[in-house]
Amino acid sequence: MSIDTIASTVSSLPSIRLEACTWTEVESALESGMRTAVVAVGAIEQHGPHLPLIMDTLAGDELARRIAEKLGDAFAAPTIRPGCSGHHMEFPGTITVPPETLMDVIRSYCRSLDEHGFEHIALVPTHGGNFAPVNTVAPEIGREIDANVVAVADLHEYMDRQKAGLHAGGVEYEESVIHAGAVETAMVLAVDEGLVRTDELAVGHEGEVSTARLLSDGFASITENGVLGDPRAATAEAGEEIFEAVADAYVERIETERDAV
Repeated sequence: MSIDTIASTVSSLPSIRLEACTWTEVESALESGMRTAVVAVGAIEQHGPHLPLIMDTLAGDELARRIAEKLGDAFAAPTIRPGCSGHHMEFPGTITVPPETLMDVIRSYCRSLDEHGFEHIALVPTHGGNFAPVNTVAPEIGREIDANVVAVADLHEYMDRQKAGLHAGGVEYEESVIHAGAVETAMVLAVDEGLVRTDELAVGHEGEVSTARLLSDGFASITENGVLGDPRAATAEAGEEIFEAVADAYVERIETERDAV
């Protein structure tokens, strides 16, 4: 199909969010050559006293949408939730699933999309605890189905892109490990400022953090309020830069993987 045909199809859709379309609209889009799905893998877990539990899923929704828009021929599938958040369970409201359960859900997503004719499925985790399960299951799924499964799942790269976006947005603040501090608060501000409890902004643990300890002993062993860093430094402008920095890098990766097939 030509680029013009796909562009015309995209413009006729009510949304590039898969869940907002009817089955007939999705069928027509597939027939017109729109055969890539972006699947974010989020979480429902504590993000301090100032951010909602849905932060990682909110980030997944927004990132998947931006990636799909930049690709120009892709749907943003519904973000998978909850995720692997056992290290946050000392904070009420957190919902966690075992890695095996998450991987089974990812398999079901990919099998469903493959059955309907999607040729490329990009898996994009937005919660740290989901990166290992995504990287484990993606090659397995790729051997099971016809679709090309691309795991865009390098946690260090993700955090580096986030930090670069924060700095590009004019916030000169360093977070060794990102959780509910300046980066994630900026991201939520960029999506919906009303979701940030500005009267509850408070500094959490600052300085170096052992990721191994966070995962083994839990966040409460490091930070009493569930925050790493200083969320007061965040701005909506920085959040916009963060999303763009990550989306641009991920689009380049996905396009490279699609072209290689």
